[in-house]
Amino acid sequence: VNDVNAAQQGWCDALLSIAKTKADGGDYKTVALAVLSNTYNYDYGVVLFNPTLTFGEQTFRLDKEGAAAYFIGGNPKYPNDDGFALKPWVACRYTNAGGDKGVLIEGDIAATMGNVYLTDASGGEVMVDKLFVFKRDDDGKLRIIVHKSSLPNPVPNK
Repeated sequence: VNDVNAAQQGWCDALLSIAKTKADGGDYKTVALAVLSNTYNYDYGVVLFNPTLTFGEQTFRLDKEGAAAYFIGGNPKYPNDDGFALKPWVACRYTNAGGDKGVLIEGDIAATMGNVYLTDASGGEVMVDKLFVFKRDDDGKLRIIVHKSSLPNPVPNK
């Protein structure tokens, strides 16, 4: 469970590294591609990626190019992507549903369900529902093989 929690925090830290590099005027594209290689399983197999702010035919992404487009924008194949990771994010944290009960481990596969909280430079916080599935590769590193996130439904008026 500790490794899975560390991998989730690693995802948060990786997202922030892209945002910080962009804010500092650095080469955020190279950082983003490194994040996709180090945090996700794209270099070893298929990743099922369903990011938060997508719709229609581009809701589901099955390759690194589609994920990169979501995180950093600028790809004409994905005209609706404006670079989620380029927002001025300054903090990121996660919670698992039910604490560690929200972490399932079966062999080399671990799944987590919970929330990610992102804070922007003005102090505004966004919460997304998140499902991550990790696979431990041959070098022992947990990499994401499934990423599903969505904005929670608003509380209905009574």
